[in-house]
Amino acid sequence: MKNITLRQLHYFDTLASALHFGRAADICAISQPALSMQIKELEAQAGAALFERSPKGLALTPFGAEFATRARAILREVAALGDFVRAQTGDGLAGRVSLGVIPTVAPYFLPQMMAALQASFPALDLRLREAMTHTLLSELGEGRLDCAILALPLAAPQLAQMPLFAEDFVLVRPAADAARPVPDAQGLREMWLLLLEEGHCFRDQALAFCAPAPSARPNTRPNTRPNNYPREVMDGSALTTLVQMVAAGMGVTLIPDMAVAVETRAAQVCIQRFPAPAPQRQIGMVWRKTSPIAGHLADLAQVLRSHTGAQSGAQLGQLSTDLRA
Repeated sequence: MKNITLRQLHYFDTLASALHFGRAADICAISQPALSMQIKELEAQAGAALFERSPKGLALTPFGAEFATRARAILREVAALGDFVRAQTGDGLAGRVSLGVIPTVAPYFLPQMMAALQASFPALDLRLREAMTHTLLSELGEGRLDCAILALPLAAPQLAQMPLFAEDFVLVRPAADAARPVPDAQGLREMWLLLLEEGHCFRDQALAFCAPAPSARPNTRPNTRPNNYPREVMDGSALTTLVQMVAAGMGVTLIPDMAVAVETRAAQVCIQRFPAPAPQRQIGMVWRKTSPIAGHLADLAQVLRSHTGAQSGAQLGQLSTDLRA
């Protein structure tokens, strides 16, 4: 056990979370054979198998599960030590900071925010992570992320939460339906609705807008869909897929305003905006209140908030498109 390195523990922790060599290698930015070799060396050092390998996939052994608990505790302490050092050196935010962002924000928001962050924090080494909300919150709690940008509010009293901006949802329909009236929530429940897969907070927000009022919800058996709920016909992994399927005539979808310019530029679809009060989401940044660099992270959030304060979701998306062009 004398030669175990922090790098090996990071690799092990990533694989223990992903339970897939290919995905873990991508996250670690190394080749799959290199990751496999590091894990084998770690198992040799530990003197026991950490993973059970079978045709059905990868699983932690009982020893590996306990090893993971202890390894993560070590990694949290190392991350806390790094935070302490950063908090004691320099007058501003500097060094490596890990930022997580949900997938329905990252490709539209981040590209045109980088210049503002680099100008405000020239010594910042920003490391980005795109993942769904539950993953970001887990990694925040474990110290693997310093902060995250996601939908608010959260029932998480241990996290500081700063709103950055609000944006409307828009309806995406086939181009042939451009002249049709904008449906209300009841009308949407009669349409074939394409949504992101389970785990995306944007899916839950879209369903909340379409769902009937609580007093109108019938009692049903578990795992059944009442007749007056949206008719879901697809679970997609990305907004791009949903928009392209709308163009193919499979149904309609909701997307955030900031995604319109990017996702609809090459699709035969029309965009319809809902009358007030339109469905909307609040995007904000969160971080651990106990983080030694909490004050610096608040400064980072304030820069993002100031930069987006005068921009609508559509303008944010258009800025992202302009930068990609």
